[in-house]
Amino acid sequence: MSDTAHGVGGLTFDAKKRSVPTELNVFLALILIVVIFEILGWWMVDNSFLFNTSDRIDTLFNIQRIKIMILQFSIIGIIAIGVTQVIIMGGIDLSSGSVLGAVAMVTMSFAQASEVNGNPNPRALFLEQGWVDLPVLVPIMVGLSAGALAGFINGFLIAVTRIPPFIATLGMLLSARGVALWWSNGNPLSFPTESYKIIGAGMMPVYIFLFIAVLFGLIMKYTVYGKHTYAIGSNEQSARMSGIKVERHKILVYTIAGILAGLAAIVLSSKQETAQTGMGVMYELDAIAMAVIGGVSLSGGRGSVLGATIGMLILGVILSGFIFLRLDAYYQEIVKGAIIVGAVVLDQWRQQRAMAR
Repeated sequence: MSDTAHGVGGLTFDAKKRSVPTELNVFLALILIVVIFEILGWWMVDNSFLFNTSDRIDTLFNIQRIKIMILQFSIIGIIAIGVTQVIIMGGIDLSSGSVLGAVAMVTMSFAQASEVNGNPNPRALFLEQGWVDLPVLVPIMVGLSAGALAGFINGFLIAVTRIPPFIATLGMLLSARGVALWWSNGNPLSFPTESYKIIGAGMMPVYIFLFIAVLFGLIMKYTVYGKHTYAIGSNEQSARMSGIKVERHKILVYTIAGILAGLAAIVLSSKQETAQTGMGVMYELDAIAMAVIGGVSLSGGRGSVLGATIGMLILGVILSGFIFLRLDAYYQEIVKGAIIVGAVVLDQWRQQRAMAR
């Protein structure tokens, strides 16, 4: 007997209509993809994708590959957490990669050391002004503030002037890339202080990503901020009628996304010990791909930070698997595009099925 009465009014519960959490489906997809690459590895290159097959077996898994896989996408994952919140709210952010590039240039200019091997730093932008060897807190605050400013401008244009998010963030994409070029006349900025290098050293980017993911996962699930974000994405008019200050909240969400893009810029420039104008190109699309693959609906109102995190792992596994199989790089872009389209198609099918119920 599938129907069981509950409460009053003859309400029934049909076990067949219980929906499986999207995050669980995405996690199962991650496991399936790992299994596929494991099988292809033995078939195509006679080696294991996931397990350690070296003569010196000190660990069961290939820890080095797993570390590289996670480290490679942890910085984009920081951006993806901000983009996830924007998409859940019903918006889109195409500017995060360019904002990262601009913020990296600005931040590195305040993180530079005065000397390199006993000689004046040849790439110190503010050497004559004495703005070198600054405490590490200074470039961090400059970077986060610059990211917040870019995000605030996005949110203001979208919420107050009613410009479509696609157009507003596309404009910021172009403007931020221009700022990156203008800031140092297109020259790279290098040689940061030792204290600044620590931010991106070793596995620090992964630890920072995990902290941000847990923090915003809890915020989105248990705070008023998260509830308002989901409410606006589900139905903006209903959210406004229920008393939510929609315009103010949109500005806040885009500002937070900008701050996270700024944080990603700090981590990346510290990790690479340089800032270049081309940093962050296509990062915004990878971030959107992570969110969509993780079950975040482009229609807004549905998705989670946990899903986006699993989406990051899926993208990392796929690209790492292609390198492992020695496939050409252009296959990665083809498959990445196909995955994004497939994830959107699946999301539309899932919405139609939910409405049919």
